[in-house]
Amino acid sequence: MLRVEMDRADAPDAGPGEMATTIGALATPALLLDKDRLDRNLARLSSRMARQGVVLRPHLKTAKSIDVARRAHRSGAGPITVSTLAEAEYFAQHGFRDMTYAVGLAPHTADRAMRLRKAGIDIKVLLDSPEQAAMLAAAGRAAGVTPSAFVEIDCDGHRGGLTATDSKLIAVAAALAEAGVKIAGILTHAGESYGLSTPAALVAAAENERAVAVAAATTLRAAGHECPVVSVGSTPTAHFAEDLTGVTEMRAGVYMFFDLVMHGIGVCTTDDIAISVLATVIGKKPEKGWILVDAGWMALSRDRGTAAQRVDQGYGLVCDVAGKVYSDLIVSHASQEHGILAIRPGSSQALPDLPIGAKVRILPNHACATASQHELYNVVSAGSDAIEARWPRMRGW
Repeated sequence: MLRVEMDRADAPDAGPGEMATTIGALATPALLLDKDRLDRNLARLSSRMARQGVVLRPHLKTAKSIDVARRAHRSGAGPITVSTLAEAEYFAQHGFRDMTYAVGLAPHTADRAMRLRKAGIDIKVLLDSPEQAAMLAAAGRAAGVTPSAFVEIDCDGHRGGLTATDSKLIAVAAALAEAGVKIAGILTHAGESYGLSTPAALVAAAENERAVAVAAATTLRAAGHECPVVSVGSTPTAHFAEDLTGVTEMRAGVYMFFDLVMHGIGVCTTDDIAISVLATVIGKKPEKGWILVDAGWMALSRDRGTAAQRVDQGYGLVCDVAGKVYSDLIVSHASQEHGILAIRPGSSQALPDLPIGAKVRILPNHACATASQHELYNVVSAGSDAIEARWPRMRGW
């Protein structure tokens, strides 16, 4: 049986067993991470929350990387947010202790979360029903621990949770108290902000998120329940909130990398997008106005989040190998391992002359979805061709 000893990020021309040390030598498709942009994005939101006196609890569902997490939290203990218990277990293994599992609870996830709690991890879970409260209490008793849970609040009809005026809110809190579960507080997510695109609308969404969260906390406290944490969060509202009175913590995730959806909303520029997919030109169809590359939806993801925005970026916006955007050049179509580069419909830009073998970078529609297609980040700095590090990503649930 033939065994090939080669890192996936190694290029054939780098030599057998040798690691590619430059962008030009990487086998493609490959995921690049600009650490300068990453650090700038991290500092931007961290400073903003510090000025507002609010704790930032980064959501690591985007990065899924201990190396990124340690840049967000130099102390290495938290607080963080996770979207899977595999993430919780992974970050716990690397020293993080304060985390929120921000997905609705099921029996198997309750049991698994309580095992983490028994191991000394301060993990808080999320629920919005008396049934889940009873289920969590049973899991806590089985593990010999006292659970801690957020009550999920629906601030904009985007997903799950209770409205701040729903009578079930008090019923859920009462069920938690009766079952011996500690109420961590309330948690909401302004998911509808992803469909907005003007500063005024984003400011309004952030204020609505704040007001609903504070109203729910006030209702619980008036009924005699403790509500120490008022947790809000989405990347758009985090960057446009003007007043966070009554809020204790902010959660956001994609802000670390940003992406074309965030650009379309107006939260960032293309110069802020920290990840890109490196691809190689493998064919040309000048009669169709096409350039073919070796990055299809398996490398870019099928996410077409910009399709509903004012500017449709196809499957991604194309840059040269140094990261400079080609005006109006997008991945117009994608199959499993092929991407078709073409000029955006209605544009007068000319198709660039890219020979077979040339490399390009593709900025993603959705950073979380694109990064999830890859095993690791090839870390680079602005203006440099050097691969400075390879940061593994965790995967799974």
